Amino acid sequence: MTTNTSQTPRPGLMARLARLWRHRWHDEHDVRRLLPPEAVERLGRRVAASEARHTGQVRICVEAGLPWSYIRRSASARDRAVTLFGKLRVWDTAQNNGVLIYLLVADHAIEILADRGIDAHVDAAEWAAMAQRMKGAFREGRFEDGLTQALEEVSALLVAHFPADGGAEAPRRMNELPDLPVLL
Repeated sequence: MTTNTSQTPRPGLMARLARLWRHRWHDEHDVRRLLPPEAVERLGRRVAASEARHTGQVRICVEAGLPWSYIRRSASARDRAVTLFGKLRVWDTAQNNGVLIYLLVADHAIEILADRGIDAHVDAAEWAAMAQRMKGAFREGRFEDGLTQALEEVSALLVAHFPADGGAEAPRRMNELPDLPVLL
């Protein structure tokens, strides 16, 4: 799984209070405003169509704000994404080729985490560039488009390295994880 090992200094009291306020202010209504039910359904269908082309598994997770325990210890969006990578069982795929696309609304943060099977084939700079392209769409208020673009880019990588028609040795295609995005 891709990781970020840089340590950031603990923010001051005012910055921590501002972050607390920002995370408590955003809730599920904000997420549903950014991604209405129709958009969630479309994204779920796109994930299913993507997974028909490769043996990987893709999960999309959009969270309004961090839980209190994360804010209290000044945890990053990356820390939360790593936790959700496990909770959503993205790590638990047959070929270790799951990918989590995580968006934290309160911090305007994007994290793309890839299990070791696919991460071994993709440079960290490529994942970072993908997240930057998503940010561009999000800045313009195009959340569904940004997530769709990221899904297409992740799919292209998975098709290149784990195609569904990988020959006789390839495992049979099965949908190991749900396709609908998770909204928290």
